[in-house]
Amino acid sequence: MSAGTHLAGAQVSQERGDRLETAASVLALLADRTRLALMERLGRGEADVTTLTEACGAARPSVSQHLAKLRLAGLVTTRKDGRRVVYALRHGHLRRLVDEALNVADHQLGSLPPHD
Repeated sequence: MSAGTHLAGAQVSQERGDRLETAASVLALLADRTRLALMERLGRGEADVTTLTEACGAARPSVSQHLAKLRLAGLVTTRKDGRRVVYALRHGHLRRLVDEALNVADHQLGSLPPHD
């Protein structure tokens, strides 16, 4: 194996490792029930903290802390609408990821047969 081939293989291995690490970090953030509920609600469209608090049933300070974590991780975006801060998912991959996680839960809870 040439030095160039070895370096290229090491770079691919590092990129794969970085990709897996990033994906694991995203999944770890979604492993919290409140954050998952927030992401599920945001998958239906942007919302402010009051709407999100009602949707997930958690206390407002808790919701704000979870939203801050999601924002710092780059999973949600914010924009100002007058005095309100409106949250949205950064991209559709996150909506689909949450939807699929909930579909898996539906299958496990309902004893539904597996499918592709």
